[in-house]
Amino acid sequence: MKRVSRLLVLPFVLLAGTVVAREFWLEPAQFTVLPGTTMQVRIFTGENFRGTHWKGHARRITQLLHATPTGLQDLTSPAADTLQTTLTFRQPGTHLVALATDNAFLTMEPQPFAAYLRAEGLEHVLAQRKERGEAEKPAREAYRRCATTLLQVGAPVPSDTARAWSRPTGLALEILPEQNPYFLKPGMSITLRVLAEGRPVAGQLVRVWQRGVSPAQPPLQLHSNQNGRVLLRLLSPGHYLISTVRMVPSSNRTQADWQSTWSTLTFAFSGKQ
Repeated sequence: MKRVSRLLVLPFVLLAGTVVAREFWLEPAQFTVLPGTTMQVRIFTGENFRGTHWKGHARRITQLLHATPTGLQDLTSPAADTLQTTLTFRQPGTHLVALATDNAFLTMEPQPFAAYLRAEGLEHVLAQRKERGEAEKPAREAYRRCATTLLQVGAPVPSDTARAWSRPTGLALEILPEQNPYFLKPGMSITLRVLAEGRPVAGQLVRVWQRGVSPAQPPLQLHSNQNGRVLLRLLSPGHYLISTVRMVPSSNRTQADWQSTWSTLTFAFSGKQ
């Protein structure tokens, strides 16, 4: 595996021939806060909803958005030298924070790349590589990250109808809920939409982690329907991480053969409503 920079997040590592995905997610210091709270929204990378702080540079961030009950704030600062994700949550209601990175690049040998594709449910890329006559050639990949998180400011109230939590933000790949998880009771279901460039993606593999579950237990795996939706039943309170990855042929073959986009959504489910 080719390492291009110490600051780039590797989307996977190779351990004894096994490909292990590395998720990238946003996680506030607390998912439920009082109005007026100033708090850092941390960026993590790791496996099984366990990770370390991302050490990427601020200039890698292409979007930093804060959707509030009263509107959308674009906090992106391309000229920033340091990454600032400490935000103030003033308005009561459910808030969404979204972040996206630019591309990083790597090259993999055929067999590790094939194993990685199978592990991530990207078998269609294997078929396309075979059609291109590239199955035995190294693969060049450009990868970028998109991450969103939902947090509740003040107590959930039915009058919070702004639906900032469900509105597309324009990320290259995003996972958006159609019900507010902070309003749901245990045993109720939440519908999640997978959107690529604002359009629903059918047949997309979606993985679900709940913090506190044994790492030996594999994540729940779902596939989106023709409208880009998956249905998840929330059985127990806790912190949830939803993830998906999409790979398509690169539009710039001088840089890479494939473009992958990784996306996550995090939220807390209290089940107290």
